[in-house]
Amino acid sequence: MTDERGWTERPVELPSGIVLCVDERGPAGGRPLLLVAGLGMQLTSWPEELCDALAAHDLRVVRYDNRDVGRSSRIAQPVPSRAELLLRRIRPDRYDLGDLAEDALGLLRALGLAPAHVVGVSMGGMIAQTLAARHPEAVRTLTSIVSSTGGRRVGQPARSTVLRMLRAPARDRDAAVDRAVAFFRHIGSHGFPVDEERLRAEAIRAFERGHDPGGVERQLAAVLKSGDRTAELARIAAPTLVVHGDRDRMVHPTGGAATARAIPGARLETVRGMGHDLPEGAWPTILDLIDKHARSSDVTAP
Repeated sequence: MTDERGWTERPVELPSGIVLCVDERGPAGGRPLLLVAGLGMQLTSWPEELCDALAAHDLRVVRYDNRDVGRSSRIAQPVPSRAELLLRRIRPDRYDLGDLAEDALGLLRALGLAPAHVVGVSMGGMIAQTLAARHPEAVRTLTSIVSSTGGRRVGQPARSTVLRMLRAPARDRDAAVDRAVAFFRHIGSHGFPVDEERLRAEAIRAFERGHDPGGVERQLAAVLKSGDRTAELARIAAPTLVVHGDRDRMVHPTGGAATARAIPGARLETVRGMGHDLPEGAWPTILDLIDKHARSSDVTAP
């Protein structure tokens, strides 16, 4: 289907039976770039203008809904209890970041785009890290944005953020949209102008595409189940760029620093004033970082 902005979405069924909603832009023969969204975030969380700018740099831009959000498959598992999440005693039959990385791998293979430049935000960064560690043949370069290693002493959210996350889900559209706007104002970039009208429009669009608090909590359980992945990150061979804001209330900047330390040869770039989002004012910086990182690998490739 084609939305009002001209983006064409389509379902892609993986060998596992999972169906992912996928959206592509850019030249068919362009350098493949996979964008992996964060916790509870849909493919629309990647700003259209930023995706267009990346596509203009000869990149085949692919963004998708992870399982359990948006228009992708829902997993037939009970919603985690508050006790399960707070105590981090996750049921052994729940999926984890490895399963989400296998989804990403299956998508790249289904589209014939591996190896790709892989960019992930927040939980998407964790998925991208796991993909690079377990399937080095599928990842040309890795860019991990506002993400962490899963270590308990780094990258932890602010107490004010945790309290907001513990609130019961909103019961109707207006309440859900208001809650989303307030939450993203809280964790967003306080060093850049806030476009509240844009925030509200994005929250409405996300609600209409597939509002499912239970799916978000199953994704959160996947992150918690995966635990500290520091040792695994040491296996990553892909050239790695780590990007973090200095005002992140969702994943403390120590998470980005720990990620860069854990991955051999990784480079850490700090964006001043950025929180846990992709603010419009930082798009030129983010675009430049991703493009130059990808091009440096393309130049040095045999």
